[in-house]
Amino acid sequence: MPEAVIRVAGLGKSYVTAAGLFPALKGVDLTIRRGEFVAIMGPSGSGKSTFMNLLGCLDTPTMGDYYLVERNVAHMGSDELAILRNRTIGFVFQGFNLLPRMSLEDNVALPLVYSGIEREVRRAKGRQMLARVGLDGYAKSLPARISGGQQQRVAIARALINSPRLILADEPTGNLDSHTGEEIMALFGQLNDEGITIVLVTHEADIAAHAKRQVRFFDGHIVSDIINDSATLARKPASC
Repeated sequence: MPEAVIRVAGLGKSYVTAAGLFPALKGVDLTIRRGEFVAIMGPSGSGKSTFMNLLGCLDTPTMGDYYLVERNVAHMGSDELAILRNRTIGFVFQGFNLLPRMSLEDNVALPLVYSGIEREVRRAKGRQMLARVGLDGYAKSLPARISGGQQQRVAIARALINSPRLILADEPTGNLDSHTGEEIMALFGQLNDEGITIVLVTHEADIAAHAKRQVRFFDGHIVSDIINDSATLARKPASC
């Protein structure tokens, strides 16, 4: 059986509010193994976004354990967490989060700055990642000169720059039209076929249908966890 990339046991997160302590996540148990493609679903307030923040080491749990590639990160310090996060996880967000005055190759290569890699080596790898997501020849362009779908491809290239074992995507098609969204999901499917573990948050059933496993949250609990045998991943090249 493939190794567990993510394993959580009794994972919980509570927030202090004016009305008292609010438990956003209530003792969740879940294992995600290498090479899986998992959609996290649920209505607003269900706990799915809190769960993703914990998986991404962007927040810390108030109870339970979280093992990321067999290391318990639930009680790591912030510096140790930052190093593990940078080496292990690639992030893709709904809003792209590209720097507008920076070329695409420099946007993609930005995570390498923190590794002390010199500029031309960073840019060469940035161009390599752009080509991998179908944007060969766009290295010197600025974000404002390309479409939304292309900007999300740049964001995916940036997520790939450190060769992560895991990609976490938060509503990655939320700012895209349906056709472009399908092309982005096809790209995720191709990356998953290459062995990258992918976990994405979505509230859209047609986007979740691309994943091979669907985990649904409600009221801070996992209420269903199903294998999607009918997952269909389009393979047509995109021209967003």
